[in-house]
Amino acid sequence: MTAAPLTLYNSLTRRAEPFAPIDPAKGVRVYSCGPTVYSDPHLGNLRAYVFTDTLSRVLRWKEYDLTHVLNITDVGHLTSDADEGEDKMEAAARKRGMSAWDISRHYADVFRRNLRDLNIRTPDHMPLATDYVGKMIEFAKGFAEANCYQLDSGLYFDSTTVPDYGKLSGGQDDAGEGRIESVEGKRHPQDFAIWRTTPPGETRQMEWDSPWGRGAPGWHLECSVMSAELLGLPFDIHTGGIDHREIHHVNEIAQNQAHCRCGDSGARVWMHNNFLVDRGGKMSKSKGGIATLDALVAKGVHPLAYRLMCLSAHYRSELEFSGENLMAALVRLRRLVLAAEKFREAEGPKDGKPGGDAGGYLGRLDAAVSDDLNTPRALPVLEELLADKQLNQEARLMTLAQFDAVLGLDLLELGRADLRVRPAEAQVTEAEIETRLAQRKEARAAKDFARSDAIRDELLGAGVEVMDGDPLGWDWKVDL
Repeated sequence: MTAAPLTLYNSLTRRAEPFAPIDPAKGVRVYSCGPTVYSDPHLGNLRAYVFTDTLSRVLRWKEYDLTHVLNITDVGHLTSDADEGEDKMEAAARKRGMSAWDISRHYADVFRRNLRDLNIRTPDHMPLATDYVGKMIEFAKGFAEANCYQLDSGLYFDSTTVPDYGKLSGGQDDAGEGRIESVEGKRHPQDFAIWRTTPPGETRQMEWDSPWGRGAPGWHLECSVMSAELLGLPFDIHTGGIDHREIHHVNEIAQNQAHCRCGDSGARVWMHNNFLVDRGGKMSKSKGGIATLDALVAKGVHPLAYRLMCLSAHYRSELEFSGENLMAALVRLRRLVLAAEKFREAEGPKDGKPGGDAGGYLGRLDAAVSDDLNTPRALPVLEELLADKQLNQEARLMTLAQFDAVLGLDLLELGRADLRVRPAEAQVTEAEIETRLAQRKEARAAKDFARSDAIRDELLGAGVEVMDGDPLGWDWKVDL
């Protein structure tokens, strides 16, 4: 166990609190809201999983026995959070001419690949909502009579039947306005669907029989059920985007309270990452502001540059997405990797004793991440470490491995050539580039500088930067 006590910001109490597991014998139990897999994950989505991965890395680094659940929503999420519109899976299936099941499988695979590309460790469980529909029905049956009422459109939860409804959000949505009643017959504007009945004459691709008619579960129900099944209630930490704090998690808490017939929220600590913003507004699919990790890689950006960009801001702060910020992160990643290569290869002191202050670096890393996962404070410590020439080889590798375990930048393994990502629009092969560079070398040796410059300009026109005096020799030009 590292020395610094871990402090985490609890959205439920609106303050930073010392963390301790509910039941040390069970370790730390964490549930993270996963994506709705109806299209490619956008970068705003993925920031949440860099955050949850950082949390899980810190907990494991501090030697807690961790069980981490990250669900995949493949049914139940409507095109509106106000219980109106179509299920996102059904709408995507109609638009693309595919089955809803094929849509969910395809985009779940894309999401898993994006996690691997970002060096996000696979959680202990990644359950699909559709595998838990039967358990959702049983869960809801336990409180339907006391806490719900039925309309033609489905079964709705009466929000006045639980204590302190909306405490997590302060009773307002993220626009600072109260919820708007949108379903005819609802008793209160904030009441929400537990089960949505398929309208007469319609057939959904994803629907099940229930005591309230054939249909599909409400979006909020799945997280209560999967967290209860896989972690038990109450558990230690629940994470998600800050937009979930206003509606989804408020309703999840209400269901948990109805289930236990108590005032417990289901989790002791609720943690939320802030938005990735694009020119002042949050990035979202509904706004059309889609930017995906695959699109960045297609531009020649290594995915860990996006991870580093996320780590450079505190998870509770808004993070602006721009070409300038991303390029700054890519340049910083290149410098870190170059420094780490030299750091790994340098011999350092040869007296057989640990040179330098390895313990000091680890202590400062511990202090930073123990302060509510303050990764922006940890990164300069990493840069100081990589510039230290006093550590011997054993201390170098041990200390860098500890930073890698927490920050996930893979600096113990990456080389600069690994960051050379071929842009999708590149028209020249690496073999052709090497041939032209060899010809340029011959021209320079013959003092034919006009030909040398012409080859350099030709390569630049093909999206290749020639780097004289650099052992790497060349790199792809990233144009954002």
